[in-house]
Amino acid sequence: MDLWFTEHHTPHVRFSIQVDRQIYSAQSEFQRIDIFESEEFGRFLTLDGYMMLTEKDEFIYHEMMVHVPMCVHKDVRDVLVIGGGDGGTVRELLRYGKIRRIDLVEIDALVVEACGKHLPQTAAGLRDPRVSIHYEDGLKFVRHAHDAYDLILVDSTDPFGPGEGLFTKEFYGNCCKALREDGIMVNQHESPFYAADAEAMQRAHKRIALSFPICRVYQAHIPTYPSGHWLFGFASKRYAPVLGVDWARWKALKIPTRYYNTKLHAGAFALPTYVEEMLRHVEG
Repeated sequence: MDLWFTEHHTPHVRFSIQVDRQIYSAQSEFQRIDIFESEEFGRFLTLDGYMMLTEKDEFIYHEMMVHVPMCVHKDVRDVLVIGGGDGGTVRELLRYGKIRRIDLVEIDALVVEACGKHLPQTAAGLRDPRVSIHYEDGLKFVRHAHDAYDLILVDSTDPFGPGEGLFTKEFYGNCCKALREDGIMVNQHESPFYAADAEAMQRAHKRIALSFPICRVYQAHIPTYPSGHWLFGFASKRYAPVLGVDWARWKALKIPTRYYNTKLHAGAFALPTYVEEMLRHVEG
C-alpha cells in the first residue's frame, strides 16, 4: 500500500510525507493525536491533522526556542513552559545546569503519554526531577503566577482549538506579570508566508507589543512547517535580543547544538523586508 500523510497549508497548497506505518492514534478530550513513521523524517507527531514535529527536524525548532533567550539572559533559574508536551523544549532547557525548576503546563495528558512512549528522543527529559508537569489550561495557570519566572516559553499549537487562548492580549499580559523584572518570553510566532498564517502572526505581535517594552521577531528554517519559514517572538522587560549580549558567556557553557550558534542568533533577527513591513504595520 502507498500511504501518505497530507497537511493542507492553504486551500491551494498541500504538504505530503510518505508513511511507512501509523504507530499511534487516539482521540483525547481535546484533540486527535497521531504518530506516524516515515522513511524521510522518522517518526512524526500530528495533532488534529497538523504537523507538530518530526524526528528529523524538531531540533531546529526546539533549539531556536530555547537557546536564543538562554543566551540573552544571564541567570535563568525558574522557567515556565506552556504547551510542549512532546518534551523537546524541556530537553534543551535541561542542558543548563543552573536551571532549578521547570513548570510544564500541558492541557492534554495524552500527548505527554504518547510522546513518552513513542518519541523518546524528545520526551526523555520530562522525567527529570527539576520538571513539574501541570495538566491544565496554560491561560488559567499563568493568571495566578506573579513575579515567579525568569523565562516563559510558549510552545503552543496554532491559534485555534486547544491553543487558541494562548494568543490573546490577556494571556500575554499575564505572562508579563508572571515574569520577574528582567524576564523574557519567547513564543512560536507562526509563518509570515501564507496569508492566513501571516494574519495570525501579526495579531500575536500586536498583542505582545501592548504588554512588553521590548518586542522583536526572529526566524528559522523548519522544513516541515508551512512554507518552511517560521518565526518566533522575543519579548522582554529589560534585555535586547542582540545588542549587548555576552556571546562569550554562552560559548563557554559548551552547550551541544546542531542548528543554533551565536552568529546565527544575531542573524536570525535580520528579517526579510516583507516581514519587517508586516510587523511595522501592526506595531502602531
